[in-house]
Amino acid sequence: MNTFGLIQIGIILLCTSITSCPQCNHLPLQRRKVVKNSMQLLDKMGEKFPRQCLREKMFFRFPKQVLKPRQKETVKVAIEEIFQHIFYIFSKNLTLAAWDKTALGQFQNGLYQQIEQLESCVIKKQTGYFWNKEANRLKLKKYFKEIDCFLKDKQYSLCSWEISRAEVRRCLQLVDKVIRKLNN
Repeated sequence: MNTFGLIQIGIILLCTSITSCPQCNHLPLQRRKVVKNSMQLLDKMGEKFPRQCLREKMFFRFPKQVLKPRQKETVKVAIEEIFQHIFYIFSKNLTLAAWDKTALGQFQNGLYQQIEQLESCVIKKQTGYFWNKEANRLKLKKYFKEIDCFLKDKQYSLCSWEISRAEVRRCLQLVDKVIRKLNN
């Protein structure tokens, strides 16, 4: 390959990195807006927490340590993973959930778009991506598996969905708190 060809490739790579980096640099602000919007849509999807569901209250323990790594890139990966798990849960057997379908669709679309953006910006080759030898990833997977199993065990009842919706809202509040810290 001649020198001119190498220069062209270099210019293309430079332009690509220049156009994609600003989008990724603004992600914390965008993510914060998406998380706030997601919480509002969760509220809009359903009414207040039904009284008949208070007896079925379930406690899920979010692994907060997955959002406390020292590297920003690791936190971005954790947030991407959280969004993927939430999207998966809210793409399942929703027939008994008496929610506003428009708000639910907007919630799902917002999560999907955020996952797509994060996947394009998160550099998975960086050290630290492997989440402290996968321990944090497994903790996060276990947390969302508990929610998923709870829904299955309760046969996707109205109350199980309401409890899961409240838990996901709490999870998004933790993500919002971390994003605010990243912006400072």
